[in-house]
Amino acid sequence: MTDTIAGSDQTSMRWTPKAAEIAREAGARLREFFAEGVATEYKGDVDLVTVADRTVEKLIRTRLGEVFPDHGMYGEEGTRERMEREFRWYVDPLDGTTNFAHGFPQFCVSLGLEQRGAGLKDDQDGTLVAAVIYDPMRDELFVAERDSGATLNGKPIAVSKTADLSEALVATGFPSRKRHQNPNIHFYHEVTLRSHGVRRAGSAALDLAYVAAGRLDAFWEFNLNPWDTAAGILLVKEAGGRASDFAGGAFRLNSEETLVSNGRIHDTLVGMFQDMFAGRGLSPIPSAEEFAAMRAEREIKAKGLE
Repeated sequence: MTDTIAGSDQTSMRWTPKAAEIAREAGARLREFFAEGVATEYKGDVDLVTVADRTVEKLIRTRLGEVFPDHGMYGEEGTRERMEREFRWYVDPLDGTTNFAHGFPQFCVSLGLEQRGAGLKDDQDGTLVAAVIYDPMRDELFVAERDSGATLNGKPIAVSKTADLSEALVATGFPSRKRHQNPNIHFYHEVTLRSHGVRRAGSAALDLAYVAAGRLDAFWEFNLNPWDTAAGILLVKEAGGRASDFAGGAFRLNSEETLVSNGRIHDTLVGMFQDMFAGRGLSPIPSAEEFAAMRAEREIKAKGLE
């Protein structure tokens, strides 16, 4: 194993070279599962889990234990090991399980490392110090270490320079279950009207990596977990972007609100979100009945022109 990321001038990378090798190995296993097709089951009403999730998390747990024996691990599929240690990996072995299960090639491996100081309470965040996100279908490896910048396949990346929300391409996500209890459809509607477009690709970790790489200008979502965000948040920050809650306050790993951007449109988004929470300036979404009436009116006018 090397001590540097290929093509990078960052010669003192401490954790990511070995973590990147683990992510690549995990991604190769995901490609095999994807090619073969895998059986799925539900861990909630509509929350999917596959044999790939569990197998790859076990692989990552084993490899991390070999190269970082003093580190803890917090995995999506249930791994909770050495949680009292100074360093803790947040692991999503397969971010984008629903995509994966349906044969939609948008998913990744996400590894984020947090350093937790002595005396830190369970509900307090430490410092994010390393990030690796690997997209095995595109062979794209996103890497960051604190104060060392961010790279994609060894080349430095930076957030976009878009300064106007109307010119921004933004992304979001929706929960797999209880969507009717989630307000994001209203946020989606409002941001769609005010931006150049909104994408919903199904992998929060890749969305965050894409903000870091300048492919997206911002991303927001409700109720994400630490394994979804730990790596991506550090990537965005190291690429020059900004992360917060919807009010512009400090981002928390267990936050119910995740908002990241290139920094230039962040305050605009925060202001818009605050207006939405307050019910100000909302554009009504037509009901099915209202849409039917509008369509009927258009048909009548069209016939009148014939």
